Amino acid sequence: MAKRLVDILFSFIGLLLLSPLILLTIFLIKFEDRGPVFYRGVRVGRHAKSFRIFKFRTMVVDAEKLGGPSTPADDPRLTKIGKILRKYNIDELPQFINVLRGEMSIVGPRPEVPQYVEMFTEEEKEILNVRPGITDWASIWNPDEGAILAGNDDPEKVYLEKIWPEKHRLELKYVRNCSFWTDVKIMLLTLKTHLFKPLFYSIIAIAKR
Repeated sequence: MAKRLVDILFSFIGLLLLSPLILLTIFLIKFEDRGPVFYRGVRVGRHAKSFRIFKFRTMVVDAEKLGGPSTPADDPRLTKIGKILRKYNIDELPQFINVLRGEMSIVGPRPEVPQYVEMFTEEEKEILNVRPGITDWASIWNPDEGAILAGNDDPEKVYLEKIWPEKHRLELKYVRNCSFWTDVKIMLLTLKTHLFKPLFYSIIAIAKR
């Protein structure tokens, strides 16, 4: 119950504080190709219940018909604004809506597409015992999945061989040892990995020009 209250509070505050960035992103997506603002792909949540995720659309319309669920940084389906949104994880911000709706949590294993959930072992099915989240240990370990998949002829194979095993090990670690303080630690490390560290390197790069 306490975790749910924290989720509601933090997601509401997050949407409020980030509203200028969200509105700007909506404008840029619409300005580029007039397509839908949100991507509403199907994901599998707690107790294997499916839901539609909210993400800013980063690919061309109907991208799912043109390729698989894994997206390398050099995927030709990505739009110009989409590449920027993915680089800085801005495309994930609308998932605060999923949190408010009770489909996701701030902290929890990243929700998978149905075809990957069908490949879960009996042990990996434990991951479905908790609400999926916006961030977790795996998100901190691998903050830029697209960069790892870039340049490969078969990104699905690379994902399953190089990312899948460690990702699920870390997700199981979270499920089996989740607590309030674990969530706080993950949120702080997420800010460091996805916000402060990229901002620091961006400032350094600008200063060197």
